[in-house]
Amino acid sequence: MNNFEHIERNTTFAWLAAGTAAALLLPLLAMQVTSQVNWTPVDFLVMALLLFGGGSLFIYAARKVSAKRRFVFGLMVAVTMMYVWAELAVGIFFSFGS
Repeated sequence: MNNFEHIERNTTFAWLAAGTAAALLLPLLAMQVTSQVNWTPVDFLVMALLLFGGGSLFIYAARKVSAKRRFVFGLMVAVTMMYVWAELAVGIFFSFGS
């Protein structure tokens, strides 16, 4: 691996971190406008871990699996992230977040 490939690999995670921060700006801005959105710092931390963790898992696995299986794995990661998000928000089977 040359230096450019190493920098490119690290840049991917930097973009993921920037995207996570940008996504978390939406509820932060909504909290300034309406009282309907009421997130605590723990909510922001959990969502940051969910977004960055799921994205990192996909990036890591996408580098390891074949291109044929990449879509299926990405779909599995996305569905799992959405389930955890819904479970924490309203509780589908358990009441962790509600």
